[in-house]
Amino acid sequence: MAYLLNTEDQQQKMLESIGADSVADLFRGIPDAVRVEGLLRLPPALTEMELEAEVAERAAENVSAARVCFLGGGAYDHFVPAVVDEIAGRGEFYTAYTPYQPEASQGSLQAFFEYQTLICQLTGMEVANASLYEGGTAVSEAAFMAMRVTNRHTKVAVLGSVHPEYRQVLETYTGNLDCEVVTIPTPDGTCDLNRAAEALDERTACLIVQHPNFFGCLEDAAKLTQIAHEVGALSVVSFDPISLGVLKNPGSYGADIAVAEGQPLGIPLQYGGPYLGVLASKKDFVRKMPGRIVSEARDREGRACYVLGLQTREQHIRREKATSNICTNQGLLALRATVYLSLLGPQGLREAAELCCRKAHFAAEQLSSSDEFDLMFDRPFFKEFALRCRGGAAAARDRARASGFDVGPELSRFSSMGSAFTDEALLVAVTEQRTREEIDELASVFNVP
Repeated sequence: MAYLLNTEDQQQKMLESIGADSVADLFRGIPDAVRVEGLLRLPPALTEMELEAEVAERAAENVSAARVCFLGGGAYDHFVPAVVDEIAGRGEFYTAYTPYQPEASQGSLQAFFEYQTLICQLTGMEVANASLYEGGTAVSEAAFMAMRVTNRHTKVAVLGSVHPEYRQVLETYTGNLDCEVVTIPTPDGTCDLNRAAEALDERTACLIVQHPNFFGCLEDAAKLTQIAHEVGALSVVSFDPISLGVLKNPGSYGADIAVAEGQPLGIPLQYGGPYLGVLASKKDFVRKMPGRIVSEARDREGRACYVLGLQTREQHIRREKATSNICTNQGLLALRATVYLSLLGPQGLREAAELCCRKAHFAAEQLSSSDEFDLMFDRPFFKEFALRCRGGAAAARDRARASGFDVGPELSRFSSMGSAFTDEALLVAVTEQRTREEIDELASVFNVP
């Protein structure tokens, strides 16, 4: 494809229009330490045969799948039924061209429609979009949506027990806006309701709660929702999809917007992504939602068909009318979640959630019986808990790793936690995949009797 370059005169006019003296001025925000000087230091070109051998050698360095995963902190080793891979791997879905475009096939659109329906049933909300990028950006999109609904654009409140990376994304999104992000400290593992009430006022667009929270503890989401509503703010709840097999869903206690990281819904860990952003809300707010919504319609012969009912993004409507600049959705991963939820159904989801909860509590009892560990918080939890490691979290992690067990992350990894105990704090997550034998073996690594 041929491209027409800008002339020097055109470049100068554009620079004058935006108030820059040179093209170099556009890059002043990039620190010198991370700028590339000169040409990239690339190795010489390889033949196809040499390249294939190089890739195979590097792939062999990946950690063996035989390791046992107790990792948490937002991504979890849940069981993925084989049929999820089988359906998601079909060429009709796997190679679909830009499935968010108006010309998307009826099959893709119907899959998104079914996904939206399942998310509404899961969350107890009235409307869901066709997916977002992942859990962190879903939280930020919910905050902006709350600003549009309440017409309050200068303050957002978020609990300190919300995933620190989600809060970092939110602060990045609001960094150049006249919007104050107030973080409510949660030193005891959950939020003190009085502190939450003191932090909110008539300027607050929303209160963002994670339930279960980053530490695995259960927040009083219903009362926090009530506190938000008392000052006219919206309640945004970030939830664990599997937890809704045993916990009340956000719609049942009046949450206005529900968001989640959808990775537990049939999506492998796959080295950190791509994942799936979930967003659902009350129907009254449907025209303030980001992304796309697939609707059911009728063709000229009265047959059911599927269309993009709402597509409030920059590429479809005028920028000033767009709800978000999000430009795509995680179509293939939303399909995986659709197949997964369809397979499990309410009873299967409940069984998976109960297994997670029971096994996590068994693991917590085993590990905390050691002289090396204490539970950090005396709070109810779902499938994840924080341990205080007397010898340091990093040492405990390395000791487990040497025996074939992956645990963590350590809270010291997240500078925004801002607590003195973080060097000793270690997260442990237990999903339905872990067996009693694996839990006993992990405990034996730390000489648990």
